[in-house]
Amino acid sequence: MAKQASDGGDLLVHDGRVVSPEGVHSGAVLVLGGRVAAVGADVGAPGEVPRLDARGMLVFPGLIDPQVHFREPGLEHKEDLASGSLAAIAGGVTSFMEMPNTRPATTTPERLADKLARAAGRAHSDHAFFLGATAENAEHLGEWERLAGCAGVKVFMGSSTGDLLVRDDATLERVLRCGERRVAVHSEDEYRLQERYAALEPGANVVRHPQVRDVETALRSTRRLFDLVERTRRKVHLLHVSTAEEIALLRERDLGELVTCEVTPNHLILAAPECYERFGAWAQMNPPVRDVRHRDALREALADGAIDCIGSDHAPHTLAEKSEPYPRSPSGIPGVQTILPLLLTAVRDGWLALEDVARICCSAPARVYGIAGKGALAPGMDGDLVLVDPDVREPLRLEWLHSRAGYSPYVGLQTAGWPVVTVLRGRIAYRDRTPARSPHGRPLDFATGPART
Repeated sequence: MAKQASDGGDLLVHDGRVVSPEGVHSGAVLVLGGRVAAVGADVGAPGEVPRLDARGMLVFPGLIDPQVHFREPGLEHKEDLASGSLAAIAGGVTSFMEMPNTRPATTTPERLADKLARAAGRAHSDHAFFLGATAENAEHLGEWERLAGCAGVKVFMGSSTGDLLVRDDATLERVLRCGERRVAVHSEDEYRLQERYAALEPGANVVRHPQVRDVETALRSTRRLFDLVERTRRKVHLLHVSTAEEIALLRERDLGELVTCEVTPNHLILAAPECYERFGAWAQMNPPVRDVRHRDALREALADGAIDCIGSDHAPHTLAEKSEPYPRSPSGIPGVQTILPLLLTAVRDGWLALEDVARICCSAPARVYGIAGKGALAPGMDGDLVLVDPDVREPLRLEWLHSRAGYSPYVGLQTAGWPVVTVLRGRIAYRDRTPARSPHGRPLDFATGPART
């Protein structure tokens, strides 16, 4: 079903530098009825269309964050859909896909419907929610993955925050054989994790985290996953890849579109052991941030396209929870608002280009998951865009961040630009460090599955 004009607004964004995977060009973007009508150097608009002056600004398509944990229901003391999506829209993220490890976990159509109802009128960005795979629901997932507002199916091969887990190959194969959409996978070997944590000495420091959840834990699981992908021919998306060895395996197996993958900014910017020595559990996540050898391999793979896209894995906890001694300290780093600022520092430092940022944050996640109408500033696409002021060159401040977490390892980082205006379907949704209007995010459409009615 076609989207209704009432879903969006009219806006002419003029005299900016429009960024796409193909290049950076001076010009304007015209949005009519919530959709892009024209992009180019000579684009104008009828007199009644509101105008937004983008002189001196970079104009990106709205970012898509395909992996966030906004903690609602059940864990709202950490984050909720309102606060998490406010952080998203402030960072230029106009679409997010939220993970199922809430309380209760999102494992049935009823729980998916509950999340969609909670987001209505409260979510600042467009959104979808993953269903969590279990041994009990595996045969139903092929039907349920087509429900409106469903981002697809998420598998935890290793335990992380929450109690969702598919540890054995037999159950994972059942999941992969039921359905057609790409399956998102947290790949760590649960059997090795159990052995490693059981052997951990009392009083161990968080600096041990990359050794506890070691390279072999990730690599063993990913080998198993790739074997099952070859057997079932089901498409998967490898989440938060963290090791040079997995990148080498990805290149060696060369499974094409059967396997796509993403990396978090944390694995690209931070490095062990320094991040643990400096930030303690604030730098703790699963799979872990590792040393510079892995960081540099991930950077190279992201730049050359072996890694498809970025997902923040925004995973907030309270300061009190993060202060617990390791390994009771929970894993996760808040990050949905800092994706774009961190990648702009990569452009400044020379290992990414602006065009790369548009590819990995906009067009690639839309392609990977089949998100309709998102990921590009082109006629017919949703009028989602973010204006970046490249002259913001000052230390990142905690008061700029909207997550309920109240901390970030990136506070104090010297910025190389900052998102200042976010537009969602032709309407200004965030400006001057505040939301500009009431939330009007809505469920995403996908190329597979029914259109909204």
